[in-house]
Amino acid sequence: MAGKFEIYKDKKGEFRFRLKASNGQNILASEGYAKKPSCTNGIESVRKNSQVEERFETKQSSSGKWSFVLKASNGQVIGTSQTYDSDSGCRNGIKSVAKNAPDATVDDQT
Repeated sequence: MAGKFEIYKDKKGEFRFRLKASNGQNILASEGYAKKPSCTNGIESVRKNSQVEERFETKQSSSGKWSFVLKASNGQVIGTSQTYDSDSGCRNGIKSVAKNAPDATVDDQT
């Protein structure tokens, strides 16, 4: 099973997407979008930018947890990861996004 993007509406009625790995685990989540076309453009941006290593930025919280964001070429954040217990786990999450995003199917749940 390949990875997939799921498009859904949040409690505020905004469109969001999440990228799931082939094992069903959420590996990247979007911001909220007012319109579905903007959300689908966000997915296309993830597909493209996930192949550029420099677009990923890792962060460590004050509690020692790790996370990453994926940025577009203009520096805007287009996806945020879950939190990880270690830097190596975080880096594996980045590899999973880079592997799954280009060919992931889209499951529109709206």
